[in-house]
Amino acid sequence: MNPMKLLQLKSAWDRFIRNHPKFPSFLSAVYQKGITEGTKIEIQITTPDGEQKSAAIKLKPDDIA
Repeated sequence: MNPMKLLQLKSAWDRFIRNHPKFPSFLSAVYQKGITEGTKIEIQITTPDGEQKSAAIKLKPDDIA
């Protein structure tokens, strides 16, 4: 991987965390609890005009490996 791309990614991640400080705590809590087979992961996006899109996956054994 290109070292410059890594630096850009790190900079973008740091900026994201400054803007959304609770997100690392959320990720930490999920990691500590553990993600197991059968876990459902959902994401929902709501645009400023109110349009919503969502997706969900249910983890299978291959996903955990």
